[in-house]
Amino acid sequence: MESPNNPNEFERLLALADYDLDTIELEGQLKDLTKLAAKVAGTNISLVNLIDAVTQWSVAGVGMPVMQLPKEDSVCQYTIQGDQSLEIKDLSKDERFKHKFYVEDDPNLRYYFGVPLRTSSGHNLGALCVLDTKDITITPEKADLLKIIAEEIINRLDIIKSVNELKSKVKESIEKQEQVAHDIRGPIGGIIGLAQIIKDQGTNNQLEDVLEFIKVIQSSSQSLLELADQILSTKAKEKAPKQLNLQNEYNLQVLQEKLKNLYGVQAEQKKVKFSVELVSKNLETRFSKIKLLQILGNLISNAIKFTPEGGSVSISLSLEEKNYSNRLKAKINDTGRGMTADQIEEIMNGESKTTKGTSGEQGYGFGLPLVKHLIDGMGGVLKIDSEVGKYSAFEVIIPV
Repeated sequence: MESPNNPNEFERLLALADYDLDTIELEGQLKDLTKLAAKVAGTNISLVNLIDAVTQWSVAGVGMPVMQLPKEDSVCQYTIQGDQSLEIKDLSKDERFKHKFYVEDDPNLRYYFGVPLRTSSGHNLGALCVLDTKDITITPEKADLLKIIAEEIINRLDIIKSVNELKSKVKESIEKQEQVAHDIRGPIGGIIGLAQIIKDQGTNNQLEDVLEFIKVIQSSSQSLLELADQILSTKAKEKAPKQLNLQNEYNLQVLQEKLKNLYGVQAEQKKVKFSVELVSKNLETRFSKIKLLQILGNLISNAIKFTPEGGSVSISLSLEEKNYSNRLKAKINDTGRGMTADQIEEIMNGESKTTKGTSGEQGYGFGLPLVKHLIDGMGGVLKIDSEVGKYSAFEVIIPV
């Protein structure tokens, strides 16, 4: 059965990408709310699910391991279509879900109640849901409490987003401070040197008045030079960036592990060989993580989706310096069905049509245009090479 079509899906995905969430790091911040939701509802299971173009990510939960699920297999894909709660008394009697593995097999789910996670701008990022293997009654009072919990989840996501934005602004401010200090050191050093020359010449010419003036310039310039040195060695430089880096930046090794942990499961479920390799020597250089998981994740998910069982998806990561700045280069290669020249052109023009994956996975036509949009916004480059029935190769180059 076809998944529901949301006319504002691209805007919803942009809103989710704007939060720039790391799904691995959210469980600790939302676990208590999932416990509260299960207690309020009287269910054994509660999950917080975020839904992108391809995948439902269970980022926190009780009674069931957090997991990844193809979007077309999820119940919450229907919850996020509106602003009201969705209740399904018996999943086994619903044509949309009765043949899903989580209904026919362990854990044999039956009851579902979902509340959309709706932002202040009106976009549903995902859903808070409670589930059970038996029939449950959710009273209006309980439904209101679950809605309040869902609002608190959004509040916490907003806080995480604000904190990350603040970290970026603080780091940017520190970098500007360093740049100012760097920029003024040269001119001020020149003034000091020139003042010394004039001073020496002035002594020979007995220009006492000029000498006094030059001495003031020299003294002031020396003070500015010392100030610049203090800025460069201040604790804000020594400590704050390091603390920010730990939470708001990656190096290649960290990015490699993130991609393995996030997408290795999808590949394993589909029996597709999956690898993430580093082809760069500067492994410790840190760079901003902003939007990287959204960009690379969509490309990797699509590669897995369109690669048949027994095929392979390989990623190579490198960091190179050009014109005194770093560029992250990522290559995603698959042995999937490939694309025609027209399909590639549609993607590069920010357009795409829905197609199904090699195992019948539902396509949404939003993932790749979203990637192109994000890369363009970061001043990056997307290159695509493909041959129908053989392979697809994506290369992403992003200034970081």
